[in-house]
Amino acid sequence: MSTPPACPQCTLENTYADGAQYICPDCGFEWAAEAASDEGGETAKVVRDANGQPLADGDSVILIKDLKVKGSSITLKKGSKAKGIRIVDGDHDVDCKIDGVSLMLKSEFLKKA
Repeated sequence: MSTPPACPQCTLENTYADGAQYICPDCGFEWAAEAASDEGGETAKVVRDANGQPLADGDSVILIKDLKVKGSSITLKKGSKAKGIRIVDGDHDVDCKIDGVSLMLKSEFLKKA
């Protein structure tokens, strides 16, 4: 008997099979068993902007709201544009430069230009 895969949302391995789907009791996420078997190996992380458009390396993005930069007196203004972004792993999934300052931003505050 095979062990169920780790949860794709919270990455914890405390999952179980229930009929044709897997369930994670830690975060409550449910997904289809055939989707887990189709993956097979490494899955590419799809990063989406605030409108649901997929982002890729080299895209240009625009801020959708003012953001305060932690540890600095800088405030990034709504409508600021970042060119040539990079998608990275982690909590903040976009690495970019705005006004000459290197920043890591969450994709939920960006829209594709």
